[in-house]
Amino acid sequence: MTNLITKQGLKRLQEEFDYLWRVERPKVVQGVSDAAAEGDRSENAEYIYGKKRLREIDKKLKQLGGRLKVLKIAPNPPENPNHICFGCRVRYEDEDGNQYCYQLGGPDEFDVKQGVISIDSPVGQALLHRKVDDEVTIHRPGGDLVVYITEISCSILR
Repeated sequence: MTNLITKQGLKRLQEEFDYLWRVERPKVVQGVSDAAAEGDRSENAEYIYGKKRLREIDKKLKQLGGRLKVLKIAPNPPENPNHICFGCRVRYEDEDGNQYCYQLGGPDEFDVKQGVISIDSPVGQALLHRKVDDEVTIHRPGGDLVVYITEISCSILR
């Protein structure tokens, strides 16, 4: 897994970690404590749910904490790149004329709905280091897809 991330992506992960640690976890701990004070815990739905939610938060904090320790902010991509690199926005077209546009980011930033894919994904790997007018074969579980790169631009992710 690539340990690159944009400055904005790192900030979002740190904010999520801080929110869970400083706001969400203390609130859930207080709820569990209050529910435990009510007596029988074996049939106390609030206590049982609270303990489950606390385990989920702790698991997410551990995962985020581990990633935050190893992530490195990627250098800004060149303004006018001649090949696809981290942070670039790529437009490409398949053989049927369908057009796609994605920006290549780190695995911690991917959000297909926002148009950001991971450089570790099959599509990201196939596009990385390619140039405009290159024909690229993307190997997918559902079958290979041949695409043609039509444009490369770079700017800071989201």
